[in-house]
Amino acid sequence: MSQKYHFHQYLHRYSQITLLTTSILITLAIPAFSGLPGSKLLAQTAATQNLEAAGLYQQGVIRYSRGDFQGGEMLLRQALQIDPNLAAARTYLGNIMLRQNRLEAAVHEYSEAVRIDPNFAEGYFNLGLGLQKLGQREAAVTAYRQALVVNPTMTAAHYNMGLALYEMGKIEEAIASYQKSINIDSSNANAYYNLALALQQQGQAQEAMNAYRQALQINPSNVAAYNNLASLMVSQGQTTNAIATYQEAIRRVPNNPDAYYNLGMAWYNQGEYKKASSAFKRAQKQYREQGNYELAEKMVGLIQQTAQGRNNLATPGETSAQTNTPSENTPNMPNNVVEFGTPTPEQLENPDSPNTPATEAQPASLDK
Repeated sequence: MSQKYHFHQYLHRYSQITLLTTSILITLAIPAFSGLPGSKLLAQTAATQNLEAAGLYQQGVIRYSRGDFQGGEMLLRQALQIDPNLAAARTYLGNIMLRQNRLEAAVHEYSEAVRIDPNFAEGYFNLGLGLQKLGQREAAVTAYRQALVVNPTMTAAHYNMGLALYEMGKIEEAIASYQKSINIDSSNANAYYNLALALQQQGQAQEAMNAYRQALQINPSNVAAYNNLASLMVSQGQTTNAIATYQEAIRRVPNNPDAYYNLGMAWYNQGEYKKASSAFKRAQKQYREQGNYELAEKMVGLIQQTAQGRNNLATPGETSAQTNTPSENTPNMPNNVVEFGTPTPEQLENPDSPNTPATEAQPASLDK
């Protein structure tokens, strides 16, 4: 994606043992250049009676498609000087602005497009996207709803609206939007993944696990879905299934220190200290290779504890009257710790982190 929305993560606690997960929200719908799900070109005829305006519009679209945004903008503006009611030209200008992160200018162009053509569903959709990127979520939802009045089967509008509603804390409405998106297009792995995150936050563990499984059927390489699914299995007492799920995540993506860490904790809780130690060593090595020396060093305490066959961590069923936090030797994993219990969404700090929620659908481009 050209831009990502980073959203929430979840914290859970299983006894006093912390587990890592990767809770990712997935994207918005964007123009053809993104090549992402939801970024399919949406056809719109450049309605003009002026041949010169039509020619300049076509040349502007060609420049845009080649990545020449400066040349494309110049030609599209020339077309609009001749025919100011060319809504499709406004849309392409908005896409150029959006690609250049000129968000307010993009919103202006999209607003003009729908003013010229109130039945322009793609224009409302792109307007919603621009508003969402500006952080104006309520206005974005209004624009998406208007797009759906014109075209009720616009999957990306349902999907992006779900993301905006989730950001607004309207989780039940977000779930409904994701489900509508899936009902129209059941091949969208991101929609299933984001649906699972929302269901997990609502405490609907079984429904969330089912949605994670659907996401993995479509995209078997989604490590975050494996980790989150396995963490829910642990919370439901399905440790054996969780171990198998972590192992599958590692098989799919071998360079996956978080999964090794979680696998080690699962083995540890089963009393399989030798296997746990091996997993922690793998996690330590991969954290070090990734340059995450802090977490690599924090693995040392866990490796020492598993070598002793004893622990300073609470084992399943044990409680501590003194504290509800892990022992001082337990890694305090920043930003991607999962604590079993009541999930609390938090804003991600690192936009490039693998723990970001799945992204939004990106702006709709028009056919030439």
